[in-house]
Formats: sequence, structure tokens, C-alpha cells
Amino acid sequence: MNASDQLASVRYLVDDVKAAVAFYTTHLGFTLSTDASPAFADVVRGPLRLLLSGPASSGARATPQDTPAGRNRIHLVVDDLDGEIDRLRGAGLPFRSDVVAGPGGRQILLTDPAGNLVELFEPARTPART
Repeated sequence: MNASDQLASVRYLVDDVKAAVAFYTTHLGFTLSTDASPAFADVVRGPLRLLLSGPASSGARATPQDTPAGRNRIHLVVDDLDGEIDRLRGAGLPFRSDVVAGPGGRQILLTDPAGNLVELFEPARTPART
């Protein structure tokens, strides 16, 4: 087994590979692994390998034209959701939802340059046991 076998890979179809790489590496803490722009690049954060396939990539050609981007999303856990929202809004990034809270925690959706969804999630704090 090699290092890429130990990562979970998700493919996102993007209109502009360089813009997608800049979004994920600048704003969300990913590191560039492979850059074959303009067709393809992949970025890594922890155990997630995000495959960014541009229009010229084989991965994009295998998808029917009528499949919209954004039906699924990657889920990134953050320690301070409000701080992340402030930081990303300050960078001019577009959010697709308001903060939603539930028993498991709080979340918000933003979009990458191609319209793919990214969920930022802050887990609920569990009270300390006494």
C-alpha cells in the first residue's frame, strides 16, 4: 500500500483548476500534491485527497453534461466556526447558507470557484464530567 492508498479521494469537477487550487490551498489549509494544470490537480488535507478535474481531464469527460455541481459536499471540521466565517468573509468568499445548529454541532456551506459545496462544521461541545 502506498501513501495515496491511505487517503480518501473525492473528485470535484471545476471550471478552472488553478482557481480551485488557489481556493483550497489559500483558504482551507490544503497542500498541493500534483499540478497538471489546466486539466487536473490534487490537493491534500489530512486524510482527504481532493481531485480537481478541469474540463480537459478524463474524469470530467466521463460525467454526463446534465449532472450539476454541488449535490454532494466535503465536510471539514473546524474548532471555531465563527472565526472561520469571519476570516473567509473577509477574503470575499461566497457562503450558500446561514449557520445551522443541531444536536451534533453547527455548520455553514460555502462554494468553491466552480460552485462545489464545502461544509464547515464545528462539533457540539460536550460538557465536562464531574
